Amino acid sequence: MHLPNTWTGAISPGSLATPKELDVAGAQAFLKRAGIRYVLAQFVDLHGVAKSKAVPVQHLEGVLTEGAGFAGAGAWGLGLLPHEAEYMLVCELDTLLVTPWTPGYARMMGVGTVKGAPHPIDTRNVLKKQVARLSERGWTFNTGLEPEFILLRREVDGRLSPFDGTDTLAKPGYDYRGLMRGRSFLERVTECLQAVGIDVYQIDHEDANGQYEINFKYSDALKTADQIVFFRMAASEIAHSLGAICSFMPKPRSNSTGSGMHIHCSIADGNGRNLFHDDADQNGMGLSKLAYHFLGGVLAHAKALTALLAPTVNSYKRLVVGRAVSGATWAPAFVAYGDNNRTAMARIPYGRLEIRTGDSSMNPYLATAAIIAAGLDGIERELDPGAPRNVNFYGLSLEAIKEMGIDLLPQTLTEALDALESDQLFAGTLGETVKEFISLKRSEWLEYHRHVSDWEVEKYLSFF
Repeated sequence: MHLPNTWTGAISPGSLATPKELDVAGAQAFLKRAGIRYVLAQFVDLHGVAKSKAVPVQHLEGVLTEGAGFAGAGAWGLGLLPHEAEYMLVCELDTLLVTPWTPGYARMMGVGTVKGAPHPIDTRNVLKKQVARLSERGWTFNTGLEPEFILLRREVDGRLSPFDGTDTLAKPGYDYRGLMRGRSFLERVTECLQAVGIDVYQIDHEDANGQYEINFKYSDALKTADQIVFFRMAASEIAHSLGAICSFMPKPRSNSTGSGMHIHCSIADGNGRNLFHDDADQNGMGLSKLAYHFLGGVLAHAKALTALLAPTVNSYKRLVVGRAVSGATWAPAFVAYGDNNRTAMARIPYGRLEIRTGDSSMNPYLATAAIIAAGLDGIERELDPGAPRNVNFYGLSLEAIKEMGIDLLPQTLTEALDALESDQLFAGTLGETVKEFISLKRSEWLEYHRHVSDWEVEKYLSFF
């Protein structure tokens, strides 16, 4: 089964972009011109999964003032019980985006509230709070997230295979045929993003069969996180319409690379100047003293951060020490940084940081908030990240790496949760959300630990 050779529903870039500085009347007029009948009032649960209510456009003003009501116990990780007050989502007009893959619909994010106050166990609110800490200093945290995903199909016997059945190379990264034979899906997703003003600048076939990455331009941290949620919606629904499965699972297959979501980040001042950039850097990486202190905080809290950036049981099938069939895992399991070193958890693409620990299952709001918290701790305490390590860690033994003083990132979810629980920074800065996250993820680990896998049955059924 193949994707169609062409997609005839091309949309011109910017044709559905939301006008800036809208009021309610302007939004109503824009939605009417765009043929929008419903707006999705939307938040994400603790996993980062989109949750919505469909609101007829005639009632747009209501969700901007009173909000849309949800039974908080009906979503993962809001910390609300069935007898407690409703979770009210008060939407924000500047998040309004048409969803081109679903004609007649648009979506809005907003502030989750309980009893009229911002709900502390709401990851978008958590990120807003960390962004505000930077704003107090006149700073903006800019991020660019690189989501990898795998396009699959389910065979008659239930097996999962690359959606393009000819995508079988042992080393398929950047393969021309793999890219071209998935182009109808990729073009449709790209055009939907471009239509609403999200600037896609590169698309490529990644290291696993059926694996792709679509990159769009960086923005401030909150907007980028909103756009990642929007992108996941677009990719999943467009794949579904084509009979495919777009998976953001970190490691859907044991014999190929997993799907990461690297976070590029920098701090800008009020004039938009990159405060992480300094050509005078003696290490030749274009980093300022501020950037090094921020990086020092990230490395100091690396093990606890891992739980929030790699938040599932499956994440640690990706974040493992070892090599894939194609030659490298591309998953940085080492607490270190280097110039163009993709084997360390932080790479320095000159004048900014790339945090490579995270995967495509992360909640982008919570992950970004945690990086800000760790980085600000590094700035406030003027932490030194140590010397850069421009060596291939994949080519060294674990003993040699340990002798260099380099720590290994957690290798299981429970190990990462232990690190998060013992690191007081995140409980203090991210609040009750951390406790809720740990509780939810401890349950996930226990459920996984009790599961009897096919491997166990094959290994032990008649072994003794």
